[in-house]
Amino acid sequence: MQASETIFTVEATPIKFGPGAAMDAGWELQRLGVRRALVVTDPRVAVLDTTRRVLQVIEAAGIETVLFDGVRVEPTLASLEAAVQAARDAQVDGYVAIGGGSCIDTAKVANLVVSDGGQIMQYVNLPIGEGRRPGAPLRPLLALPTTSGSGSEATTVAILDLPDLGVKTGISHRSLRPSQAIVDPELAATAPAAVTAAAGLDVVCHAAESFLSRPYTSRPRPERPEDRPPYQGRNPVSDLWSAAAIEAGGRYLRRAVYDPADVEARGRMMLSATMAGVGFGSAGVHIPHACAYPVAGLRHTYRAPGYPADHPFVPHGFSVIVTAPAAFRFTYDADPERHEEAARLLGGAGEAQGRDALPAALTQLMRDVGAPSGLRELGYDRSDLPQLVEGALKQTRLLAVAPVQPSPDDLQRILAESLELW
Repeated sequence: MQASETIFTVEATPIKFGPGAAMDAGWELQRLGVRRALVVTDPRVAVLDTTRRVLQVIEAAGIETVLFDGVRVEPTLASLEAAVQAARDAQVDGYVAIGGGSCIDTAKVANLVVSDGGQIMQYVNLPIGEGRRPGAPLRPLLALPTTSGSGSEATTVAILDLPDLGVKTGISHRSLRPSQAIVDPELAATAPAAVTAAAGLDVVCHAAESFLSRPYTSRPRPERPEDRPPYQGRNPVSDLWSAAAIEAGGRYLRRAVYDPADVEARGRMMLSATMAGVGFGSAGVHIPHACAYPVAGLRHTYRAPGYPADHPFVPHGFSVIVTAPAAFRFTYDADPERHEEAARLLGGAGEAQGRDALPAALTQLMRDVGAPSGLRELGYDRSDLPQLVEGALKQTRLLAVAPVQPSPDDLQRILAESLELW
């Protein structure tokens, strides 16, 4: 019999946090040895005054910049390939990502492919891609998030949408983690309320899934260190980061959505995104994220307020949170006390107890910040459930850390319960 795991790993991006921290971008790039950087952003962020000021301080530090503003809100293979080509053409020795998770993920992928060679799909996680592991060291990447959600500045993951396959998936390797992050609450001041809501719900789900993942000691010990998965299961260190992020989401997300000028609330949500990124970067996420990838990838009809209108899509935070109440009701028996603790950290929800405590707290938070009321509002009905189940089952690296391994029938029930939450 193979021995149980006794080792866990926690790694974190160096983080500089605080209002005005973005003005240190030039100094940080100098410290990293960058002389010519590809600045990766999206069209809307590219024209903001804050972005202009960041570019000015970088150039004032004697660093050349080449702007790539072709990031798609939900990166596709085509948009990522465009970023890879831009990086090749620019012959840069470093990267700067300014924007939400899509911008940071795009910079990660461009850095990976230009540094290590090959094609994007070779690196995509099994079973959708080949799961190739990079061998060459990557170039420095400085991440400046402008939303309070993805936590990509602290993670080893990049996500892409594959509409032809009807699913989202990812690339995961420790070398993708940014070299340095600057988390400046002033950069999030222009984010619309719906964007703040979706991003913040993603934070809460990252943290809750990590907090409720299987213990790292429940996995078999790998024969080789390199076979230890990036998502290892919850551990004492990931618990600290995840619990703090859950509590911050319950305390500050409503304020951040209701008042764009509330710098404290937006700052706390940005910091909680980073904290959750450290937590789930070690422990992992599971059933809600496994369901979210086909929810976001199968159908592109939902038009999210506050997001670009040129292509309908489901924002990642919404695709994740809609199945979370049902998913956590399903996993409750694995550790009732821990589920109830997560509900308490989030702020609770009235009289709900036991199995319903966390689902009720999540549902109340969703309603308060204007999230969709379920899969039906996102354009799905019961006839779509078999395809959604099929897409979720492909997310093997995520489901591996679920506290209870769901069967296809279990996933069908979770998705059916998520059609209408209220």
